[in-house]
Amino acid sequence: MRVGVIGATGAVGKELVEVLAKRHFPVKELRLFASTRSAGTKQSTPWGDVTIEAYSPDGARNLDLALLAVSGEFARAHARALAAEGVAVVDNSSALRLEADVPLVVPEVNAAAIGQHRLIANPNCTTAILVVALEPLRQAFGLKRVIVSTYQAASGAGAEGMAELERETRRVLVEGQPAQHDVFAHPLAFNVIPQIDTFQPNGYTREEMKVAWESRKIMGMPDLLISCTAVRIPTFRVHAEAVTIETERPVTAEAAREVLSRAAGVRVVDEPATQRYPMPITATGQDDVEAGRIRANPVFGDCGLDFFLCGDQLLKGAALNAVQIAEKMRR
Repeated sequence: MRVGVIGATGAVGKELVEVLAKRHFPVKELRLFASTRSAGTKQSTPWGDVTIEAYSPDGARNLDLALLAVSGEFARAHARALAAEGVAVVDNSSALRLEADVPLVVPEVNAAAIGQHRLIANPNCTTAILVVALEPLRQAFGLKRVIVSTYQAASGAGAEGMAELERETRRVLVEGQPAQHDVFAHPLAFNVIPQIDTFQPNGYTREEMKVAWESRKIMGMPDLLISCTAVRIPTFRVHAEAVTIETERPVTAEAAREVLSRAAGVRVVDEPATQRYPMPITATGQDDVEAGRIRANPVFGDCGLDFFLCGDQLLKGAALNAVQIAEKMRR
């Protein structure tokens, strides 16, 4: 296939190229698009050095697949037009995720939603990591309520967020100066920030509402009760999530552990006696979402469960999920 990565110089764009190679996606021609500032420069890829192009609708029209790792504004302006030209489009932005005519897909959960659609939305990274574990539990035990607290890495804010964390950590440790900030609302180095995205009238942030809105759409549960608190923490990669659920039918930790051990996209890491549980340091670079600290939650009686997830948000939360969608679109 003739594949274009649009937004190729960003953190997700670069990860998309690596995932295409790792999964042996049938790339006949790889084209990389970015801003006019980057146009003309070369980027090293598993297919050799590729010259970055400035995006133009005419230049992208002959692609078979376009992977968008750009702003929602760009997606709103170009994604539908590309799909109308016959290009298979996977959009990583939030712009089209809740549009009725655009499927929002995590392949382990709702691959059937792809159908014959040429335009598919990739979910929020936190949502993708969450639902890949929620769905098998829903199938086994039913699902009534979900409460999730997230611990999200700097890379969720892109390459600029990672650079700011590194720079400001060095400022504190090497220069002995207070950390500063530009990308984040407050200094992130040696801090946690209980705000990701803008606050909404209901007191939640938009990031927190995305988890609710998108989980309901992906799992086909429009009335699911779900509450999220999203927190930025000073790690480079991997989002962690502490999850509490109330199920419709009784659940035990042992039964849930067995269900998750068979679930696609999930790896159970749950051996408290040997201090093995999900952590960003072990989930970094891993395709599967780690699940552990699985235990009964007494608040909801015999229908309560607590567990902890770690997922690489640049992979399952973004690039890997997008390529998995593209693989399904080929069939």
